[in-house]
Amino acid sequence: MFERPRSGERAILIHAAHGRIPDDSEREEFAELAVSAGARVVDELTCSRRKPDSRTFIGKGKLEELRSCVKRSGAELIVCNAPLSPSQERNLERELQCRVLDRSGLILDIFAQRARSFEGKLQVELAQLRHLSTRLVRGWTHLERQKGGIGLRGPGETQLETDRRLVDNRIRQLKARLEQVDSRRSMNRRNRVRAEVPTVALVGYTNAGKSTLFNTLTDAGVFVEDKLFATLDPTLRRLELPDGAKCVLADTVGFVRDLPHELIAAFRSTLQEAREADLILHLIDASDPNRWQRIRQVNAVLRELEADTVPQIRVYNKLDKLDRKPRVTNNRFGIGRAVWLSARTGDGVPLLLKAIGDRLRKTKVHGIIRLRPGQGRQRALLFEMGAVLQDTPADDGGWVLELEMEERSFHRFMKREALPADILQESQAILPVNI
Repeated sequence: MFERPRSGERAILIHAAHGRIPDDSEREEFAELAVSAGARVVDELTCSRRKPDSRTFIGKGKLEELRSCVKRSGAELIVCNAPLSPSQERNLERELQCRVLDRSGLILDIFAQRARSFEGKLQVELAQLRHLSTRLVRGWTHLERQKGGIGLRGPGETQLETDRRLVDNRIRQLKARLEQVDSRRSMNRRNRVRAEVPTVALVGYTNAGKSTLFNTLTDAGVFVEDKLFATLDPTLRRLELPDGAKCVLADTVGFVRDLPHELIAAFRSTLQEAREADLILHLIDASDPNRWQRIRQVNAVLRELEADTVPQIRVYNKLDKLDRKPRVTNNRFGIGRAVWLSARTGDGVPLLLKAIGDRLRKTKVHGIIRLRPGQGRQRALLFEMGAVLQDTPADDGGWVLELEMEERSFHRFMKREALPADILQESQAILPVNI
């Protein structure tokens, strides 16, 4: 049985796809991921199959070609740009006598290197253990319960069973700790809502320049480097807008194509900032020829997080690499929906601040809602929020309430209480509030 070495960064990349040849952007991004993890790429191999080989994923012919590449280059690591099953990973390691990682394992390794905060380390460890729990595929025979004889009786379970039990125990511990961290985050969010301080979340494809823009807007001093997932830990800072209003700006982890589900699950509490935000700044690398594909991939992750209904401003960054001037594209109401700027030079940042202020300008909703007899809790909450102007009993035992409240608070309340947004009737109107 092959024993994994503890070191070795000379890597061969396998660009694999089903029924097609991987395009240039996929290969370039995968190579950048490998370099970001610290690998030194010595060779690359392209593989296209109608369906994956159940044993080795790449098939016998490509396996022989890969074995020759390993001998010629002295590679110590194989990284595949496709998900490998535990058995495929084990079979490739046995055949090639070197470590094998798939895309998820590579991204998890990058996250493990980048995590600095206590919460970030917990989230990464949880994601790693979830990934590892499917790859405990071998045990030590000297501890098996099936063995008999004097001096050969084990502790009653195989080493594989012991490993699984230890991993499960650690996962439960990490979940409990993260629930405590999440409760603190939720409390902070509730305090911001109570103080009517809106939250603006920065999201975007990794290496689009989120941390650079975050530093430009807030002078936060967040680490910046031109590599994928250079920063991982979330940061929140207060931001003052040109009209004197204040908001909280949240920098979130970058997205990437085929982000492992273990990471999305582990970082759900961190990414909750995007879901609960009043506004999302979707940062886009304007110099990237594949930016529309990146936009679709980020929006797909936002849908998975149920954050796709949050209002967005698209921010096209890295304008200094293009021969264009900063500008704003407005929607039909005259409010900015897209801003072109350079976070590195600061050109166009005032346009972005004005667009944020226009989007966050307080508005109120005014109208009538009808609550059923069983919705007394929602009625009490509306009174507690000071939103009820008039309360009239209904014939069916319910209530007819005339409301006036801040628009963001209204939509947040409707979402939290699972009430339809169109419940507001008759005198519904959105009235600007002087601030």
